[in-house]
Amino acid sequence: MPLFFSSATTTTTPVHPIMSTVPHLPLEVVIHILEEAYLALDPHTILQATLVCRDWSVPAQKLLFSAVTLASQTSCLAFAAAVDRATPRGCMLGDAVLRMRVVLDHNQPFGLSQHSFAHAVIACPNLLELNLALYGSASPGKDVVGLPDLLRMRRPAPSFDETTLELLRSGPSIRALTFANWSENQTSVAQLLDVWPSLKALTVSGTPPKLPGSTSPFSCALEQLRMNFQTSPSVDFMKWLLHNSAATLRVLELEREPSPELLEYLVEAHGETLRSLALPAATTHDHAQAVHKCMQLQELRVEHAWATPLLYKRLPAGLQHLALALDQDTALQPVLDAVRSGNNALRAVTLQVWESGEQNPQLPVLKLLCAYRGIELKMTKDIRVFRAIGRGDRI
Repeated sequence: MPLFFSSATTTTTPVHPIMSTVPHLPLEVVIHILEEAYLALDPHTILQATLVCRDWSVPAQKLLFSAVTLASQTSCLAFAAAVDRATPRGCMLGDAVLRMRVVLDHNQPFGLSQHSFAHAVIACPNLLELNLALYGSASPGKDVVGLPDLLRMRRPAPSFDETTLELLRSGPSIRALTFANWSENQTSVAQLLDVWPSLKALTVSGTPPKLPGSTSPFSCALEQLRMNFQTSPSVDFMKWLLHNSAATLRVLELEREPSPELLEYLVEAHGETLRSLALPAATTHDHAQAVHKCMQLQELRVEHAWATPLLYKRLPAGLQHLALALDQDTALQPVLDAVRSGNNALRAVTLQVWESGEQNPQLPVLKLLCAYRGIELKMTKDIRVFRAIGRGDRI
């Protein structure tokens, strides 16, 4: 539940006199109530809580500021005023920021500048997660609403200048970076990676990056990697990126089908350490072989509604969670055989039910078999929920 900043975000409202009659509650109870509202994505309740009394105001404000979104220069100026570290309140709010989403859109007249973005980051010493989206600038008259992604990504965007990079290096040691590059700049991701040797989780999407000119490999030992590039990055780039992650990479998520060469490299170099693997499809013998080489897998997710039966012939013995897609014609018999065999440690099966999937004739059998084996069966029609359930963060 990110806090979206505008010029009015920091405006305060006087506390109504009747609020003074609210009975005192222990602070731990107040915090529990507010955290429940936060988890329920109920920002209105938390905003109202800031006006109840002094005891409620501080924890409510900290929750509101724990996740912020900055999408324009105006919003960033309002945020900077709120977290001004020259004041005790500014320090308190800046310290509360744990997650930040930033949009750098060079096509907008009031887009957030690089330097303002960097100053916003260094004002938050406890920042752990940064989500950054980069958009290029279209030529005059070329900005057409609804352009396909491939055309939008041909817009140029400047690289990060040295002042911005030095500011970022002086800021917090973030652990998770999400970078969506919707421009033709292929060097910006390497610039950002060079800033944070503290990274443990990386999510990258959009324009495939190119191999940096430096011969030194990326210094981080990543634990989680998620990729959604329009085309597969080169194997050389992946070797550079994962050079120091041979013993640490636990979670690998590919939202678009990788090239055969890239998939082969990933499983040969990191299959022994992977605990969670997500593939867009597993329709070929090579896909099945790749999964079989990941012998320590505890979680597997496949989004295509048809998978080769070979995939289920030799599932890793330690597999605890299987997530797969289902339509009316999905062949579930190989899945049923895998569940029935007991040759794995399955505890949960999650189904992404595509259109007419509930009419699959073998679905009732799968439900009964999971109930008999004591395996939790979850079903959803929302791909975002499916991906969230099937992510390896908890492995």
